Amino acid sequence: MDSTALDPFILSRIQFAANISFHILFPTITIALGWVLFYFKLRYHRSGDAAWMDAYFFWVKVFALSFAMGVVSGITMSFQFGTNWPGFMETVGNIAGPLLAYEIMTAFFLEAVFVGIMLFGFRRVSNRIHTLATFLVAFGTTMSAFWILVLNSWMQTPAGFEMRDGVAHATDWFAIIFNPSMPYRLIHMLLASGLTVAFLIAGISALRYLLGDRTPALRKALNTGIVLGAVLIPAQILAGDMHGLNTLEHQPAKIAAMEGHWETQSRAPLILFALPDEEARQNHFEVKIPGLASLILTHSLDGEVPGLNDFVLEDGTIKHPPVVPVFWGFRIMVGIGMLMLVMAWTGTWFLWRRRASDNPLPRWLALGLVPMAASGWVATLSGWYVTEIGRQPWLVTGVMTTKDALGPVAGGMVLSTLLAYLAVYVLLLGAYAFVIIRLAVKAARQGDERPEPGPAGGTAIPGGKDAMPQPAE
Repeated sequence: MDSTALDPFILSRIQFAANISFHILFPTITIALGWVLFYFKLRYHRSGDAAWMDAYFFWVKVFALSFAMGVVSGITMSFQFGTNWPGFMETVGNIAGPLLAYEIMTAFFLEAVFVGIMLFGFRRVSNRIHTLATFLVAFGTTMSAFWILVLNSWMQTPAGFEMRDGVAHATDWFAIIFNPSMPYRLIHMLLASGLTVAFLIAGISALRYLLGDRTPALRKALNTGIVLGAVLIPAQILAGDMHGLNTLEHQPAKIAAMEGHWETQSRAPLILFALPDEEARQNHFEVKIPGLASLILTHSLDGEVPGLNDFVLEDGTIKHPPVVPVFWGFRIMVGIGMLMLVMAWTGTWFLWRRRASDNPLPRWLALGLVPMAASGWVATLSGWYVTEIGRQPWLVTGVMTTKDALGPVAGGMVLSTLLAYLAVYVLLLGAYAFVIIRLAVKAARQGDERPEPGPAGGTAIPGGKDAMPQPAE
């Protein structure tokens, strides 16, 4: 066997990438889905329309499943800090440790305490308490994202620390938390979560629609998903532009890889398509628009865009990230974003034009929305790869390289655990998709299930296949 096939560094990177790729799928859903569920509850409070609660009961099952998968997959990642990458905590643990602890104390405990009330308490607590529990769970997921993005952003653009004997020590926690890239990355990630959920709801609702479901709950969920996507995608484009300007300032090598430019130049073209060749240090088969990269990145046609060759030392050492995955990851993310824009705005137009119809969407559009249910995942993963691979060779920019953090692990052991992880992840992801599709098919054919009635004396809510007693106010 080729010795590189058992290189513990390469295998450990692949293993961690596999873990984070699987894990990030589920927080990306729960962060925004919690707020959508809170919105459904508020609409129910305001209108008294039981269809909003029907929509809530369907999607809270998806939330619960996603929450559980996120918790389980997150545990395996934490193990790797000690097994594969002990150098990370040895060098920057004084900063990373507290930030991870803040996430657990202020966010995860909040979610864990109130998620039970949110899932099972509709008949056992008052409406206000149940709505408050939904809000606190949604708030907790956002706080969790906040602290994780603080740590990851600090690794991208570290600030507020000093090195003593090779160990990072905090000198300014405000600077650490609000490091230069954190606000842009946090907003970008929260909007990405919102878009992921919007198209998940729209896609699963479109599947139910194609199966003949025309219930009020389905209509409300479908409208929510499509309109939410139509509102958020322009905001994401603006946030992405601001994030790009920040990245150009603080991580120019990443921008050079994203754009596929080898030489620093003014009036730089926007390369739509190319086959980057890192060995020859040039692109093949370029399709480009003159001057547009400078205009987008600097807001000036004469703006200077950095080139990858600026990050090669005289001794030949390369200080820029791998070009191919960053270049293509960025284009996949942007391409899916443009497709989201078209689908969401087209869907919104049909919903408005056919607002009085029982068939608000043409069949071709509903068919197109079904695979878009996974589009947010693909875009988020692509963007995450751009972010993480684009930081290489650094683990913490300017502080430690990824190789410096590697522990004394055997390549064979890493390979065996990697294969085990991959097998489990494939099975779990397949089971997750199967359960959600089955829930959608069952709801379309048999109607939305509601919780079992509570104690006698509840007040019936009109509408739906059964009367639904209200919890006490």
